Amino acid sequence: MFRLDQKNAVVTGAGSGIGRAISELFARQGATVWVLDRDEKNGEATVEKILEQGGSAHFESLDVSDAVAAEALAQKLPGIDVLVNNAGIGHVGNLLATNAEDLDRLHAVNVRGPFNLCKAFVPNMLERGSGSVIMLASIGGIVGVRDRLAYTVSKHAVVGLTRALALDHSSTGVRFNAICPGRVETPFVKARLAEYPDPQAAYREMASTQLNGRMVRSEEVAAAALYLAAEESAMVTGSCQMIDGGWSAGK
Repeated sequence: MFRLDQKNAVVTGAGSGIGRAISELFARQGATVWVLDRDEKNGEATVEKILEQGGSAHFESLDVSDAVAAEALAQKLPGIDVLVNNAGIGHVGNLLATNAEDLDRLHAVNVRGPFNLCKAFVPNMLERGSGSVIMLASIGGIVGVRDRLAYTVSKHAVVGLTRALALDHSSTGVRFNAICPGRVETPFVKARLAEYPDPQAAYREMASTQLNGRMVRSEEVAAAALYLAAEESAMVTGSCQMIDGGWSAGK
């Protein structure tokens, strides 16, 4: 499998779910991982698990919507080779169930967050002439998703940010790519499923948009991130890697 020996990686929202899976896999493949999360308990738990497996990791508390804090962190850390902008939040609702505050809240984390981290870490990558930036977008960044207006708007913006960065810096050695998963079976989703009278039926309904009838696993998203972080993907930039069980095939 692809190796990240002697690479320094930053993963936001790494306290659980996709972010934790990416952090663990990167560490197993040789990277030193800086685990970033607002939740200190969950972030430290990710670091502890990595250390137990013999990997190298450190925790830093960060609210990605805070540009000043992101810049201060970038000055503190060593040269970063891989930046994974994974932190994100959601909102359920169509136009009638979404207000301006909802839209602003998602924009602050899902759009301004990746922008802030890129502003903080990418200049050093450009100076060194190498680096990989990976955005966690969504199927909602490629197609419309019902009752997810604010989320869909924000994830379309993430895809646009990825493509703009790739075009602007195409000759620098720094690459920008997005991963667009379908529905992922994260701890948050599992907790929601447990609230239904029939969790198995709820799972089948949520997974029905994906042609193979199941949700994406966090580890499958992590595998795609590993490829995009590794030297073997040197010719991949500006791409949107779909991991959606065929959801987008007919769109």
